[in-house]
Amino acid sequence: MVNEIAEVLIKYGAIEFGDFTLASGAKSSYYIDIKTASTNPELLSPIGKAIAEKFDFDVVAGVAVGAVPIAVSVSIFSGKPYSIIRKEKKEHGKSGAIIGDVKGKNVLLVEDVTTSGGSVIYGIDALRDAGAIVKTVVTVVDREQGASEKLSNSDVKLVPLVRVSEILKKDNE
Repeated sequence: MVNEIAEVLIKYGAIEFGDFTLASGAKSSYYIDIKTASTNPELLSPIGKAIAEKFDFDVVAGVAVGAVPIAVSVSIFSGKPYSIIRKEKKEHGKSGAIIGDVKGKNVLLVEDVTTSGGSVIYGIDALRDAGAIVKTVVTVVDREQGASEKLSNSDVKLVPLVRVSEILKKDNE
């Protein structure tokens, strides 16, 4: 079966080849740019719809900046609220790392791309510190470089919509 999300990612140029340094510091010959691609509703809509239809949750959350459009799209398709996890705690106004009500709620954390899992571990910790229950992270693309194993150590399941091996295979066909 063809992964429709992989097809849409390829169609909208979410993968580029060259020399890149990833957020994890690792070097890569390809870059997956969901942030730019997700500015197109023809890509963002099927992602949001796929996640909203597959998972049970009270609130969907994403770490700023890349996962926020995904969380908003899932929120719209599911009719459930979303939350934003700030990269840094705000010390003024309504301080804290979380925007939105997550206390005591089953929160589905979404991410654009996972590599080593550092960003989602930060998100999981911030959500749990705010009283959320986090059992599942859905990533649009898993680069298959250790995130799944790292999350399992935090008792969280990583569910990719697409594995990078699927995109690379489709791009070479």
